[in-house]
Amino acid sequence: MSTPFHDLEQYIALPRAGHLVLSPDGSRLVVSVQALDTKKTAYRTAWWEVDPAGVQPARRLTRGAKGEGEAAFTPGGDLLFTAVRPAESDDDDPQPALHLLPRGGGEARTIASRTAGVGGLRVAREAGTVLLTSQVLPGARDEADDEKLRKERKDLKVAAILHTGYPVRYWDHDLGPGDTHAFVAADATTTAPAGSAEPMLTLRDLTPGSGHALGEGDVVLSPDGRTVVAGWEIPGAAGDTRATLMAIDVATGARRPLVDLPEADVWAQAVSPDGQWVAFVIEDQSSPHRAPDQTIGLVALAGGDVRRLAVGWDRWPASLTWLPDSSGLLVVADDAGRAPIFHVSLADDGVTQLTSDDAAFSDVSVSPDGRTAYAMRASYLAPAHPVRIDLSAALATGPVAAAPLPAPAPSPELPGRLTEVETTDAAGTRVRAWLALPTAASEQDPAPLLLWVHGGPLGSWNAWSWRWNPWLLVARGYAVLLPDPALSTGYGQEFIQRGWGAWGAGPYEDLMAITDAVVARGDIDETRTGAMGGSFGGYMANWIAGHTDRFRAIVTHASLWALDQFGPTTDAAFYWRREMTEQMALENSPHRFVEQIATPMLVVHGDKDYRVPIGEGLRLWYELLSRSQLAADAEGRTPHRFLYFPDENHWVLSPQHARLWYQVVEAFLAEHVLGLAGEGAPRYPRTLA
Repeated sequence: MSTPFHDLEQYIALPRAGHLVLSPDGSRLVVSVQALDTKKTAYRTAWWEVDPAGVQPARRLTRGAKGEGEAAFTPGGDLLFTAVRPAESDDDDPQPALHLLPRGGGEARTIASRTAGVGGLRVAREAGTVLLTSQVLPGARDEADDEKLRKERKDLKVAAILHTGYPVRYWDHDLGPGDTHAFVAADATTTAPAGSAEPMLTLRDLTPGSGHALGEGDVVLSPDGRTVVAGWEIPGAAGDTRATLMAIDVATGARRPLVDLPEADVWAQAVSPDGQWVAFVIEDQSSPHRAPDQTIGLVALAGGDVRRLAVGWDRWPASLTWLPDSSGLLVVADDAGRAPIFHVSLADDGVTQLTSDDAAFSDVSVSPDGRTAYAMRASYLAPAHPVRIDLSAALATGPVAAAPLPAPAPSPELPGRLTEVETTDAAGTRVRAWLALPTAASEQDPAPLLLWVHGGPLGSWNAWSWRWNPWLLVARGYAVLLPDPALSTGYGQEFIQRGWGAWGAGPYEDLMAITDAVVARGDIDETRTGAMGGSFGGYMANWIAGHTDRFRAIVTHASLWALDQFGPTTDAAFYWRREMTEQMALENSPHRFVEQIATPMLVVHGDKDYRVPIGEGLRLWYELLSRSQLAADAEGRTPHRFLYFPDENHWVLSPQHARLWYQVVEAFLAEHVLGLAGEGAPRYPRTLA
């Protein structure tokens, strides 16, 4: 059998569905799809229309050479989207502008732009008011001055940034020199007449003088377009920040604090369709001895006390969507290796599961009559694709299976099968995992095993990932184990607490317990095993390397190595300071056990990784070569390898670098786990070696 997973070129060329947007009247549904560009060096996003009734095939709407960004519908059904259209700009480095594609068809036209570009697109469901975000230089007096200063920086090749606070970078990009501001404009359909070639929307800065407050937070509009509810960062002592909510009057720009909880952060705000309420996620801040907890918060848009919803529900809400009558919320939350949709009632705080699929849902939208929900569904059996959910039936009789809609990106054929496995650890705690197996794996032909540890660590292996995809390794004959150890979400607060401040204890014990259970299977070859992981999973790979020699090879990607070094240098050091004391960090730091590492390791790191800075990878590499049991010999030879990406981030996302990542991982595992060498063995790419 040959599938796209047997050929990396075919795999990276597969189209990938992303986000879903429903029009206010429920008649139009669009889905974003990423596709490889002609040079095969980047993915470009286009928007496709999907029939909500599931009858007509999907059709492509946009075809920008640089791809499109966010999208939203006007109340009249026109499609707004952000995009870079070089042909429409004299700038040699054009930024995203706002475009309108009329409902009745025709060419998209630019209706708003700023020199710094625009993003954060939102449209008021009833009024049609447009909300955008854009960067503004702190010293700029007005938009013309901002443009002048930006041109001066560009012409003089000035990249320096003068910071006055924290943070200074985020995941993979530097913060500054501009600050994020919110801009509003009138209804696009009434201010941009058909055939207009000029930007017609007048963007008004709603948050002048806000400094760094908007940060990376979300900004949303009330349905009547009169109020903006913005995520608002408040600086604290020692570089700390706290996420709050600010209500801003669109007409006057007047601000009033809406939610400010001293010991918590709040986000994911959503205004109810009747304009009376704001729902949001509350994360109670952690301490070194107490894991964070997440609940749903509710406050009147006019202001008042915060009410916590469903406080007895032992799951973490990830996204909130209002029902049209404002009587309740649809909430997605991790749950035992899935992420179903739940209904939370405002009347009695009752929580009801609505979907029965072994899958994870996202981008949930509800039809105006409240009878149908639309969402993207993903699992380890299929990548994200649009589905329709019968809410009436689910609310009346219990969980239902979602019905797939005609997808613009068909799901690829898989090279194996998926099963669920579980065991109990030494304390009797349930530990479960997904196990992806080659089709041919059997007692007569057992498969080598790869233990793959997820990142986070507050997360779960429950949804398809194009970047961390087990089927590429299943196609090479491996069984891939995807466990959820202590600290994973979807198993209750106590399960998270078991690993809090003790990464090398509960999580490690759970990983070894589930590995023991799986290698006891007849279709697994316990003599040929490897371990791998990224981010927190990379930390666990490093910890495993220093505490057992049961694996033949270990791949550690974007990994934490020396926790005392990591803490102050990560992009959110204030969060790390809440997580572990200095003593905890020392006790749980993998670098202390480098002398015990007797397993060949492949170290992978990107220089643009600001969440786990490159210093972690550099120190790990040097200490492996100088102090591990497989240190470099007198001639500099070692079985360890270091795959370094100077211009990649935490994930390594560009198509050809992702392809090289898998090629190097495959060659390394083949050499050490399978014992293959010489003619016919997987080779390192000639462009690297």
